[in-house]
Amino acid sequence: MKTIKGPALFLAQFAGDDAPFNSWDAITKWAADCGYKGVQVPSWDDRLFDLAKAAESKDYCDEFKGQAAANGVEVTELSTHLQGQLVAVHPAYDTAFDGFADPSVHGNPAARQEWAVDQVMKAISASANLGISDHVTFSGALAWPYVYPWPQRPAGLIETAFDELASRWRPILDHAEENGVNICYEIHPGEDLHDGITFEMFLERVDNHARCNMLYDPSHFVLQCLDYLDHIDIYKDRIKMFHVKDAEFNPTGKQGVYSGYQPWVDRAGRFRSLGDGQVDFAAVFSKMAANDFDGWAVVEWECCLKHPEDGAREGAQFVSDYIIRVTERAFDDFADGGTDQAANRKMLGIS
Repeated sequence: MKTIKGPALFLAQFAGDDAPFNSWDAITKWAADCGYKGVQVPSWDDRLFDLAKAAESKDYCDEFKGQAAANGVEVTELSTHLQGQLVAVHPAYDTAFDGFADPSVHGNPAARQEWAVDQVMKAISASANLGISDHVTFSGALAWPYVYPWPQRPAGLIETAFDELASRWRPILDHAEENGVNICYEIHPGEDLHDGITFEMFLERVDNHARCNMLYDPSHFVLQCLDYLDHIDIYKDRIKMFHVKDAEFNPTGKQGVYSGYQPWVDRAGRFRSLGDGQVDFAAVFSKMAANDFDGWAVVEWECCLKHPEDGAREGAQFVSDYIIRVTERAFDDFADGGTDQAANRKMLGIS
């Protein structure tokens, strides 16, 4: 067994124009002060990170890591959630997702997709330059508008969508293989890869690519009423990253999973700060330890009620309390009888 590393913090929800969240030096000092040992970096935020430079320059990456280390934290992973989303966009979402892209490609879906693929490729190269072996992203979605089959889906629609999704990601996965980096898709509603079945549909189409892996986040499974503990056992060999995020699901006679278009605070399913939701983290961390997960436990703060800075500080201590320092020996070693193969055969009555 292996001990999970952490706590770490995903910086996407905290980066901003005000100090200490507006520069790499300041935000890493703040994260360390909150009690974090690592930070996950949103690669699209140029207040913190220069993706183009990182993809080309190991010297830049060494300086970037060095400044973090001097401030007390490690760089755990890079994220391309926003860019990965744009690798595959159904036309219904063109306007909404244009805001994730560089202004030069707004209103041009083909150019936006090309830009997104280049961004993810750069992030993989940058990860290699940083000496990081895992990278988190979204899959994007072509089939999501058809998740509920009414009217009845025409035959082959979903298969065609997944064939296309796989064809777009295969060159990126191959680039990841060349750089020794795992692509970890966050299994997330709104993405075509939103549960175990859809991940398997995609994995089959990329020929079980070794670099096709997943980020585990139990909060998304609470909101889907999916068994988030069984999921760990099923996909333990593909889970390479871990977001520690809490959620609650409280259906009523008026709303359930779909939540009636309500804002987050009024939904039956809501993300919550760590410890305020329903995720059984004692069981989650136990399963992760038993399955030899040795990556980072990364807090992703999302809560419709609590202030983010309070959630961040509480989250660092929360994860620290749940990380299991795994044992190096069996608890009953004191009763070891010191038997050998001959003794074993004698105990079994084997001559």
